[in-house]
Amino acid sequence: MRLFPGDHRPAPRARLGEMIFSRVAGPEGPRNRARIHDTPGPRWFGPERPIRRVHGDASMFIGGLSALLLQSLHPLAMAAVAAHSGFRGDPWGRLQRTSTFLAVTTYGPAERAQEACERVRAVHDTVRGTTAEGQPYAAADPHLLCWVHVAEVDSFLRAHQRYGARPLDDEGCDAYVADMARIATALGVPDPPVDRAGLAERLAAYRGELRATAEARNTARFLLLDPPLPLLARLPYGAIAANAVSLLPLWASRALRLPRLPPAEGVCVRPLGVAVTAGIRWALTPPRDAAQVY
Repeated sequence: MRLFPGDHRPAPRARLGEMIFSRVAGPEGPRNRARIHDTPGPRWFGPERPIRRVHGDASMFIGGLSALLLQSLHPLAMAAVAAHSGFRGDPWGRLQRTSTFLAVTTYGPAERAQEACERVRAVHDTVRGTTAEGQPYAAADPHLLCWVHVAEVDSFLRAHQRYGARPLDDEGCDAYVADMARIATALGVPDPPVDRAGLAERLAAYRGELRATAEARNTARFLLLDPPLPLLARLPYGAIAANAVSLLPLWASRALRLPRLPPAEGVCVRPLGVAVTAGIRWALTPPRDAAQVY
């Protein structure tokens, strides 16, 4: 099976691309991709929008992992994930559902994007409970939803600007935040930030609520040190993990007890991140097309 019709890449490159895509998108990935891109109709975002550039780049591998680490620092968000997501039992399933959601909302028909957001909201309505300290949480809480959103947007954008094939200019960065606000509103986030200044302000407003719980530190160890990967994939994943940590604010990595050597990151860590994302981009890029993960 070829990932792209008429794909004339050398066989080893095509096999590597198919292997990566199948991990990220799941067994239904090729079929979902065809439905997302080939179904006619209006989209939330046109081809010129920066969200398409960011979400279609291999830098999302680093940005997505960094986002999970940052999001875990809100105790209520972490408690909801630990109790309801089942990510430890099925981490690839969760990744595949997330990647499909991002693909549908970024590239798919507007009707399908809205349906995807409504499905997520329906799931959120069922996720509620109490932390070990007795604090109630609900995944549909707009304040909690906003934290998850801003942590994700900041991480995706930071990764793209550092590792992306075509980083955005200042206007493009603001437009990306505005594009993501469109999705956040459909998910129930009230008044999401629409530019980088607003994003930074909103992130800072959450600082007093954030701390690393035992669940957050255990999750970080699982994501960084014990991923369900074959031995051959551990080395490139290690480079992705190290760069995901390097994207975090220093206070966040310290809270999670993740080792950092900032002076050495530019010399050792970042070049590895650039190399790994370039390799993923090379494997996934079909002939006569721009780099696009999904």
